[in-house]
Amino acid sequence: MTARAMLNCGLTDLRLVRPRDGWPSDSAVAASAGAAVVIDNARVFATTSDAIADLTLVYAATARDRAMTKRVVTPGAAARELRAAVGHTCGILFGGEAKGLNNDDIALADHIITAPLNPGFTSLNLAQAVLIVAWEWHMAGIATPESDMRIPEDTRPATKEEMLGLFEHLEGALDQSGFFHVREKRPIMVRNLRNLFQRAQPTEQEIRTLRGVIASFLHRMTPKKD
Repeated sequence: MTARAMLNCGLTDLRLVRPRDGWPSDSAVAASAGAAVVIDNARVFATTSDAIADLTLVYAATARDRAMTKRVVTPGAAARELRAAVGHTCGILFGGEAKGLNNDDIALADHIITAPLNPGFTSLNLAQAVLIVAWEWHMAGIATPESDMRIPEDTRPATKEEMLGLFEHLEGALDQSGFFHVREKRPIMVRNLRNLFQRAQPTEQEIRTLRGVIASFLHRMTPKKD
């Protein structure tokens, strides 16, 4: 499951220290759900020191207070630092499922990673812990925005000219209906309405729909001739 979490986030260098069930492991292959590139290339070491011997920057993931003078960072902060660590070979230490890292392992690390979880319950299984840190690392390297507006191909964002047309259409209809009956309040009410629609960032198609709604109301307000 750790291999699966790693590959989800584009990480493939898995180093194992004295795996409990030996290696290779058929159960690990099954649990990886297709993350074969991680499983097949995993390296096994006798000690943590051996596993990190070629690294120049190491973080240790733990939720417990170890009574050590170590800098503690969140997964997000660690991810940004790792992305910026040009010239370094980096690694993150995670402990076993049952007890986590021991203090001797943590003493080998440069910094500690601790996720700000519910103080009353910080317990994570190994794959969960790996996924939290790996996801932050992955997101720190994505160039696209975290939030993106997806617009259908048959429309586009409304231009300011189209927005202004909507405003004038709506405000004219509200004048006609008597909505702005307190004249001195009209300017601020107009600004409030314009700000509301600006925040919505409507598409050109949505502008046409809104103007159709306004036209329908105006039609119903127009007295019919005998």
